[in-house]
Amino acid sequence: MYQDKTLVCRDCGQEFAFTAGEQEFYAERGFQNEPTRCRECRQAHKANRNAGPREMHKAICANCGADTQVPFLPKNDRPIYCSECYAAIRNG
Repeated sequence: MYQDKTLVCRDCGQEFAFTAGEQEFYAERGFQNEPTRCRECRQAHKANRNAGPREMHKAICANCGADTQVPFLPKNDRPIYCSECYAAIRNG
């Protein structure tokens, strides 16, 4: 079964425990990589990642031709869909 492991945080360099329970949780969710940050650095990283509004980019829906905005830089090699068309395609 699982045993507690000691890992080193990639941000602060401190050791932290990756418990047997956490390992089981990761396995149940299908996560293949061990955590690389301690709990405090992981929370700080999440807080910084979600700070402020996302930069939106204009695009034209490949399905209906409507003007739309997406949170990533559109590339010409992949179609972009508005929310309604994306939901329809996703739901089959």
